[in-house]
Amino acid sequence: MISTATTITFFAYLIFLLVIGTLAYKNTNTSSDYILGGRKMGPAVTALSVGASDMSGWLLLGLPGAVYLSGLSEAWIGIGLVLGAWVNWHLVAKRLRIYTEFTRDSLTLPDFLERRFADNGVLRLVAASTTLLFFTFYTSSGMVGGAILFEQVFGLDYTAALLVGSAIIVSYTFVGGFFAVSWTDFFQGILMLLALILVPAVVFFSDNHDVAMLEPGMLEILPESLSLLAIISLMAWGLGYFGQPHILSRFMAIGDVKDLPVSRRIAMSWMLISLFGALATGLAGALYFAGSPLPNAETVFIELSKVLFNPWIAGFLIAAILSAIMSTIDSQLLVCSSVVTEDFYKKWLRPDASEREKVMVGRLTVLAVAVLATMIALNPQSSVLSLVSYAWAGFGAAFGPVILLSLYWRDYSRYGAIATIIVGAATVVLWKPLEGGLFDLYEILPGFLFATIAGVIVSKWKPTTEPVREQHAKFEQLL
Repeated sequence: MISTATTITFFAYLIFLLVIGTLAYKNTNTSSDYILGGRKMGPAVTALSVGASDMSGWLLLGLPGAVYLSGLSEAWIGIGLVLGAWVNWHLVAKRLRIYTEFTRDSLTLPDFLERRFADNGVLRLVAASTTLLFFTFYTSSGMVGGAILFEQVFGLDYTAALLVGSAIIVSYTFVGGFFAVSWTDFFQGILMLLALILVPAVVFFSDNHDVAMLEPGMLEILPESLSLLAIISLMAWGLGYFGQPHILSRFMAIGDVKDLPVSRRIAMSWMLISLFGALATGLAGALYFAGSPLPNAETVFIELSKVLFNPWIAGFLIAAILSAIMSTIDSQLLVCSSVVTEDFYKKWLRPDASEREKVMVGRLTVLAVAVLATMIALNPQSSVLSLVSYAWAGFGAAFGPVILLSLYWRDYSRYGAIATIIVGAATVVLWKPLEGGLFDLYEILPGFLFATIAGVIVSKWKPTTEPVREQHAKFEQLL
């Protein structure tokens, strides 16, 4: 059972996050404040918010667990992610920030796409529905991570752990909106980074644990058992960055476009160090627990924190896991909230709704999506990595091509954009359950490819209008 000291430090951290949420509440007066923080975010907050909301519990639970079982061959996911994130910052960040403000201050991706193509509402509806579908599964992965944490640390049964973790995660997102999410992400990113450096360092620099004691196969990044198809699948994770709404919204919210290069450098440095730490944590766990294998590989960081450190430090390290989980779920819930508020409620039900009314609808949406995600997570056999991979592929395939084509191709049409999203999402859904041969390929790659082809073909068949071309030409003059 966890010690009193660990419990105190753990819950002290939670209180700190709730205080931030309460302070943010006082600065949340409009839907723009709630959804994008009024586009006032600084470079450091933007950078760590991008990193923390991106990596989630996968960084401290899923990836270390995979390395604990399979060794450094799992590093190919990290390599693909680093490359994808770097390209995303260079190709998407500046253009999306400028274009979304240029299109009458678009607050959500569906809102931006509708205004980008002068759509009649169909494109917004398709984009919003796809966002809610995959974010429900993505949020569910975080709920599973929270349940694993509270189950292992506090000795609760899975269902009780799931309910407690979900309640804590949702509470401050409900109150504070984007200000709360971004500022808590900033502190959570710092804590995650320190934890991922400290835990493996203690194992590897101790007298009793030498990395040479690991099984040779654990240190091979290209073992014979790893096929070319598997490497391509792992690297393909990098394609997902172009279509993740909770990451793209950070680009949209930064205060000054000129701050983006500084923000990029901070974000990429954080990401590189954190990924190295996660890989090292998995190897450290394989070394430390070689004589007594863990029943659940995804708890390796938790178990190392409990056995290596005094209770006070362990409390903060365990809080880092909750930080990773919360930093992604809060972002996902906020995007779902903004989609329902701007793309359904305001668009179709109450076009003249007041700012106060829209903020309240956003908060109620946070609760509704959290309840649905919790219901999906009720299965104790749920895997964080499996749920994340499905949702990541869905967003990457459905929105990645549409964002890139929207930002760079003047002749891209609304019909092409609709086809891109539908084909990308459908490919992921249909490809996922198939097995054997080519179907072992990670579904994001065929989804991204087919969605891009569909967008180009349909845009050639159903061209865009001259006013849309002229709008895009005016946007390019702003670059």
